Amino acid sequence: GEIQLGNILEQIMAPEQYEQNVKTKKGSDAHVEFAIKLPGKGNSGESVYLPIDAKFPQEDFIRLQAAYDVADPVAIDKANKSLMKSIKNFAKDIRGKYIDPPNTTDFGIMFLPIEGLFAEVARQPEMITMLQREYKIIVAGPTTLAAMLNSLQMGFKTLAIQQRSSEVWEILGGVKTEFGKFGDVLERAQKKITEANNDLDKLVGTRTRAMMRNLKGVEELPSPEDNEALDETLGIEE
Repeated sequence: GEIQLGNILEQIMAPEQYEQNVKTKKGSDAHVEFAIKLPGKGNSGESVYLPIDAKFPQEDFIRLQAAYDVADPVAIDKANKSLMKSIKNFAKDIRGKYIDPPNTTDFGIMFLPIEGLFAEVARQPEMITMLQREYKIIVAGPTTLAAMLNSLQMGFKTLAIQQRSSEVWEILGGVKTEFGKFGDVLERAQKKITEANNDLDKLVGTRTRAMMRNLKGVEELPSPEDNEALDETLGIEE
């Protein structure tokens, strides 16, 4: 369970966003398997831990699965009650060892590493409600925990944007200034190009017409290609 929990955290969270084997409660030597570092209030820079502990009541779960296999209602009920008792004790253990506001959140997460195990707890809403009300514990399976962590990750990104909004504003202001300068340079370059184009029109148009008027009385010579065609027509050999 601890290995699987670590893999999920590693896939979704950045390394600096959580810690492993953390002592979250002052005056206690108990270390929670993992704790997510949430931003604290104010500018102190201190983090608030969200404890996450993996639990796996293996014997109770195996007995419940065996009861399902033989379709024994009495055995199923007995195994299910034993499983819920273990889950309740785990929740009590997490609350007592790891939850310590304001150093931590006022709730913790119990990670159940098998979806079938989580489903057994989730199909009993009164158990989920009791764990949250009395022990401040949220139960999560692999899929549920991944969804929670993704939501937290989006919150971290939003917070980072808010904290650096002034920097972003300054960058955008600088871009706007540079873009304005670029527009001025482009406008001057366009003006030069227009002036050069006008000069070229004058050269090609006005000057060409003037030269043609001066050459009007000069007889035009045939081109080399015309001379060759004329020679062939007249039969003149070189």
